[in-house]
Amino acid sequence: MAIDGKHTFGSIGETRVTFVEKKADENRKAFLKDLLEHNGFEVVIEEEKRKSEADPLCYTVAVTDMVFNPAIYVFERRLRTFDGRRVTQDYWLQKTDDTRPQYWRSR
Repeated sequence: MAIDGKHTFGSIGETRVTFVEKKADENRKAFLKDLLEHNGFEVVIEEEKRKSEADPLCYTVAVTDMVFNPAIYVFERRLRTFDGRRVTQDYWLQKTDDTRPQYWRSR
């Protein structure tokens, strides 16, 4: 669940996508979907294949914007929370709801 600096892209079905996160559980999938849609992205979700029925459900979360890179959008603080605050790394990783510290000053 770490932020990967690589810009990974591919296809889900016939749709070209940028992958946001792979092997996300149900809660993580819902969080990312809501946050990204709130920020104006079209989200595409695909259920990953399981080896057996005992394995948990995992999902691939992607967006149709081919320029989107999670690391850039989080560290440049381009994403907004539902109440208008800027998304930080800890917020993105769901460690906290606090959106401080400010990593750098914007002019």
